[in-house]
Amino acid sequence: MDFFNVLTGPDLLDKTEAHLPEHRERLYPPTVTLSMFMMQALNEDGSCQKAVNGWAARRVAEGLSANSVHTGAYCKARQRLPVEMTTALTRETGQLLSARAQAGWRWRGRTVKLVDGSGISMPDTPENQARYPQPESQAEGVGFPLARIVAVICLSTGAVMDAAMGPYSGKGSGELGLLRSLGAAFSAGDVMLADALYCNYFLIATLQAAGVEVLFEQNGARITDFRRGQQLGKRDHLVCWSKPTSRPQWMTQEHYESFPDEITVREVKVDGQILVTTMLDHRKVRKTELSRLYGLRWNVELDLRNIKTTLGMDVLSCQTPQMNEKEMWVHLLAYNLIRLLMTQAALDAGVHPRELSFKHTVQMWMEWTSQRLQNHPALHNSTLFRLIAQLKVGNRPGRIEPRARKRRPKPYPWLKVPRAQARRHIAIHGHA
Repeated sequence: MDFFNVLTGPDLLDKTEAHLPEHRERLYPPTVTLSMFMMQALNEDGSCQKAVNGWAARRVAEGLSANSVHTGAYCKARQRLPVEMTTALTRETGQLLSARAQAGWRWRGRTVKLVDGSGISMPDTPENQARYPQPESQAEGVGFPLARIVAVICLSTGAVMDAAMGPYSGKGSGELGLLRSLGAAFSAGDVMLADALYCNYFLIATLQAAGVEVLFEQNGARITDFRRGQQLGKRDHLVCWSKPTSRPQWMTQEHYESFPDEITVREVKVDGQILVTTMLDHRKVRKTELSRLYGLRWNVELDLRNIKTTLGMDVLSCQTPQMNEKEMWVHLLAYNLIRLLMTQAALDAGVHPRELSFKHTVQMWMEWTSQRLQNHPALHNSTLFRLIAQLKVGNRPGRIEPRARKRRPKPYPWLKVPRAQARRHIAIHGHA
């Protein structure tokens, strides 16, 4: 129940209760089920057996009757948990954290939202394969279902404000296609920060119309000529982009005609990198400021690493696509609640939330709850926040590391046929 106690704090109580479904008082009501599910997302051993064992021990420690440690009832309770509840709570916590960010944490007083996508895998079951097919480059029975996610993350606090999940390949499955379903995550006055993939005419025009500024790296498919347009300075100009003559397949003719024939953007070159933005006034925002802001885009890579690697969301564990979608949202909700603890710790310590360690906060919270310190009469939550704020992460701008692994894997061959076929071969011929 520890996570649910966080969700029922003063700022979240009304929102949490509004999303609770009607239910009977079972062994695993929605409140308990959601808390256990989130603890699974944070625990290195994320098995249902571990979660049920922990709940059984907790009940005994509180003087309640010992329940069965079989996982069937808990798994059914997870299936009954509405995905709409976890989705809404994730968005609510993300919006709350972003709205409460201190002015000094923002960029020039504005909310910057990072956008990026990634891939996640899941068990090889017929249901998962039907919804999230494996890459065509992999032989049947050898690969794993693969999904794509796109997340909108607050630069100031690191909170996930919204996300979308879809197949990794196929029509409308790209990152831009998923981002189009997340338009509600942006408000007038926001700044969207993303890599070159998002430097797209139709996306920029849509965000401009909504009052959202953008900053992207130039897409490699577009040629930049600084001899054209209105010169603002060295390697800094305003240029008009014409609407593409070919209509995208996902767009209706009426929608295509509603876009302007051209848009004005600003292109700058700093340190060999060409950036594209809709912040056109070079006297208000200098290109060196744009370069420093774009350097902060790397935070979204670290955030996705925390979600996928630290929380283990790179490989989901459920047998059906519906449960995998729910598991994704539970991971994001658990991530946001850790960010909530980090933000409060940063506020108390007078530092920026990005200066604190996500993994340290997860470890501290797990130890704090396992020792039942949240119920200790002589301790206050401020002690937890001080412990979280003690460990700072290194500030290493421009750090370069090889994307390679030094430790060699175990010398086993790759499984290149379906597992059942490999078992039959071993039964007849023995191991190689």
